[in-house]
Amino acid sequence: MDDHRPGRALPAGVYRLFADGGNGRTLNVPLPEGAVVWPDRSYRRDHPVTRPAFWLSDAPVTAEIWRSLAAEHLYSGLWPLLLDESAQPWAAGQVAPEPESEIGVYEPAQFMTEVWQDMIEPRLRYGDDFEDLSPFGKYCPGLAAPGEPMAEPLEAADWLAGQLADGRSTLLGLVAAARSADVLAVMGWQGALNHNPWTAPMSAVARGWEDRFGARLVRVGFNTMDFSVAAPPRDPDHAVHVAAEHWAFCPDVVVQGAGSLEGYAEELVGRNAWSFWWD
Repeated sequence: MDDHRPGRALPAGVYRLFADGGNGRTLNVPLPEGAVVWPDRSYRRDHPVTRPAFWLSDAPVTAEIWRSLAAEHLYSGLWPLLLDESAQPWAAGQVAPEPESEIGVYEPAQFMTEVWQDMIEPRLRYGDDFEDLSPFGKYCPGLAAPGEPMAEPLEAADWLAGQLADGRSTLLGLVAAARSADVLAVMGWQGALNHNPWTAPMSAVARGWEDRFGARLVRVGFNTMDFSVAAPPRDPDHAVHVAAEHWAFCPDVVVQGAGSLEGYAEELVGRNAWSFWWD
């Protein structure tokens, strides 16, 4: 399907989000007032700053605005993102974008294995029984099998946006990304910095969830993240395998939540939203 079509050109300033100036992109949905956000050049110097990181609305938005923009993504190349609360580092440009091309360098299975090893290694020295990681223990189980769809991915994302956007506290971001998973790296989100200094591998993991579970990134906060899930695990065995992936991605959802993979897995069965937070 052609991702370009006749229509309104991108609004002033928004075209600057694209390396090619948004050539051929259209957006047939009016935007609320807002402006592009440039990364603070002093925040991190790993990559040169050549264009804005994302566009940010001046005021909170409703779920309907999010849905309209999500439906336009194929043609605009802009993924809408709900941004939790207004007083956040990204408003001041405290973000560190990474090239979209770096995401493909990382393999989710390898990333999971490396993180698992890094996190269990200190515990091995103390003779830990790894009961909280049962049934896998110290051995990384690898990636879980795909889920069975309960809905279309965009339908699930529209539903979650309706749960999260109330028009009072959630701003709108627009990120020039081919898929929702890539948003984390492209906008330079830094909420998991204490767990992982790079965002590209997290986008790689999110790509895998898009492919296997119909996940879509709908909202981020300072150190939080919310995905809609169109094909969640349906039984405990599948869910605990998915829980292992979540633990490697964000240990706090287990450590500060249910306390074990099996306990956390009970929360994932049939659930159409995944939420993460980093302490």
